[in-house]
Amino acid sequence: MMMKINFFKRLVAFAAIVIPGITPGMALAANNVALTSDVFVERKVENPNGKTSVMLEEPKTVIPGDNLVFVLKYKNVGSTPATDFSVTNPLPKAVAFNGTSDGTEIVSIDGGKSWGSLSALKYTRANGEVRPALMSDVTHIKWKFNRALSVGSEGKLVFRGTVK
Repeated sequence: MMMKINFFKRLVAFAAIVIPGITPGMALAANNVALTSDVFVERKVENPNGKTSVMLEEPKTVIPGDNLVFVLKYKNVGSTPATDFSVTNPLPKAVAFNGTSDGTEIVSIDGGKSWGSLSALKYTRANGEVRPALMSDVTHIKWKFNRALSVGSEGKLVFRGTVK
């Protein structure tokens, strides 16, 4: 089954800066933090010397099993430091979470209702059985910024997933 990448670009567009009690659009104005997002697919390419390299490319189509890399870039474009904000990204339903580049995230396995480190969360099955949460249970990823983002400061957050 092939999926058009436009599907993923629309889902990545849901990435938002969130300040408690303020909608995402207002958060952008309140803190003047610009957020952009990109998605890439990892492709193995055989080099002329016979060795295989992993390349990131803008995907035209993706198929189950493809590894995706999501890159969220942020920058304080305002005239004052940005404080008390977080970046939240829902995980596309067609993608299984494979981790982040920095390990500072918290995750949700219930659609964003509750948050914690993956190792601290418990998943309750339909039959009432409780088990430790797995990466495949993750529905949302969040990074909390506990420090002010100075004027002009920028950075990126990266997470990975596999097309189901």
